[in-house]
Amino acid sequence: MSRARSHVTQGSQSTQAEHGTKEPGTKTPGRERTDPQGSPFSGKSRPGSTATIEQPERGEAMVSLKHLSLGVLVLQTTGLVLIMRYSRTLPLDGPRYLASTAVVLAELLKIATCVLLIGYEHGSSGRTALLVLREEIIGKPMETLKLAVPSGIYTLQNNLLYVALSNLDAATYQVTYQLKILTTALFSVFMLNRQLSGHKWLSLLILVVGVALVQWPSDAASSGRQSLSVGSQVVGLVAVLIACVSSGFAGVYFEKILKGSRQSVWVRNIQLGLFGTLFGLIGVIVYDGDKVWQQGFLQGYNSITWVVVILQAVGGLVVAAVIKYADNILKGFAASFSIILSSFISYMWLQDFIPTSVFFVGATLVILATFLYGYEPKALPVPMKI
Repeated sequence: MSRARSHVTQGSQSTQAEHGTKEPGTKTPGRERTDPQGSPFSGKSRPGSTATIEQPERGEAMVSLKHLSLGVLVLQTTGLVLIMRYSRTLPLDGPRYLASTAVVLAELLKIATCVLLIGYEHGSSGRTALLVLREEIIGKPMETLKLAVPSGIYTLQNNLLYVALSNLDAATYQVTYQLKILTTALFSVFMLNRQLSGHKWLSLLILVVGVALVQWPSDAASSGRQSLSVGSQVVGLVAVLIACVSSGFAGVYFEKILKGSRQSVWVRNIQLGLFGTLFGLIGVIVYDGDKVWQQGFLQGYNSITWVVVILQAVGGLVVAAVIKYADNILKGFAASFSIILSSFISYMWLQDFIPTSVFFVGATLVILATFLYGYEPKALPVPMKI
């Protein structure tokens, strides 16, 4: 291929494939120098070899991409929740759109967007993009099949959440489902060998407490929960707990695939989208096959519905960018912060939420936990030996 694919490695290793590999002895003005004795800049270079001086702008760019992707994820998640809620409660004369079909369309739109991005990376050449897709997807079937695992788990997770919401009130579901942040952290430690410092574990605990306070059920919710049978609550609780475990595993598994291979993030999203479309179509047939047969695949669609579909498609790409440039635990913090933002907008716009003092305490704890997790204490300089 005429241009190397971008790849971000774990830890502090530099990215090489993004700009291509340098030939030994090649000089770039303003970026290289010759050190006859070797130096910390040259690593294991031989005397007289050319050493590359790393520019601090590269690390700053990676930090900016991390913060930008997290910010976009918060805005996208908040907009999706609010507009989706509006679309599901908007009074209609005819049938309402089927959520299962919207999921399939979002996957197809995500695939199309990734194909365009691959074409853009290769100089807007459609023929080159098709050759890349053929080589990376069809030519590497084992790499493609790896994405069947997270796709299948995500499908299982979505079905479990339907079961959970059918047997638990919304407040209990939202509080319990935040345990996925802890499961994500645990899977990150065991599957990615990630070491979490004490202040990061403390931030996870503060986050769970804060979100629990934000979603603390009101008296009306408590009375509604009492109307549910004990058996129904147990079924819902088991479903949401399994969903938390599956969410943490699938997210970390996808992160490991992204950071452990040289394939483009867009190629990986196409692979994930292909399996997601397949599993989504199976869900349409199983859950809404009769309705689709009677009134069509696009029944109840309007402009609001298409906005929801677009936000869902963009969300998958934003999540992939967050996993690529940040990590899965930060993704969980962004999702939790979007809960706070959604609650405020619901109070100001939808006017179906009344914040309490407990809510403000919880919101403060969530914001504190977010900054605490992202804080990295500066290492003390090593004293020079005289």
